[in-house]
Amino acid sequence: MEYICIGKIVNTHGIKGELKISSYSDFDRERYQKGNTVYVRFEGNYLPFTVKTYRTHKGHALVSFENHLDINLVEKYKTCEVYISRVDRKPLQNGKYYRDEIIGLEAYDQNQTLLGTVASIEETLGAQNNIRIRKEDGSSFLVPFVPAFIQNVDLENHAIYIQMQEGLL
Repeated sequence: MEYICIGKIVNTHGIKGELKISSYSDFDRERYQKGNTVYVRFEGNYLPFTVKTYRTHKGHALVSFENHLDINLVEKYKTCEVYISRVDRKPLQNGKYYRDEIIGLEAYDQNQTLLGTVASIEETLGAQNNIRIRKEDGSSFLVPFVPAFIQNVDLENHAIYIQMQEGLL
């Protein structure tokens, strides 16, 4: 089975087994719906857990799992990452992408010149996310992930095409 990381357990919350999760997903309400299965990577294994409760608190997901409703049963999972099965991931609208689809793409400018590789997607407090392009020399630069800069995302050819503008590099 192939897994996709959707968050990291950063702490416990209270004594009834709730885990505080820093989310990497835009779909927490769907991911942590009661009865859904998620996987916690613990000591190299993907352990399945059935969601019992979900709520948010101070920007984090608070999740409890069936049969683990005690702090003593979940404390060992602090710092572990949370995953879903790739087959459970829903398709997105045309023009929308999951992070793992974008990271690793080769970035080209409008003249087909290789700029580098997408190293990460960075969230901002503003209206859009930025993609970090790592150049061959190890340096990097940010590009806003908006149509004015992103000409095309070609997943089939593992490439993203960027409209370079003065000041980006």
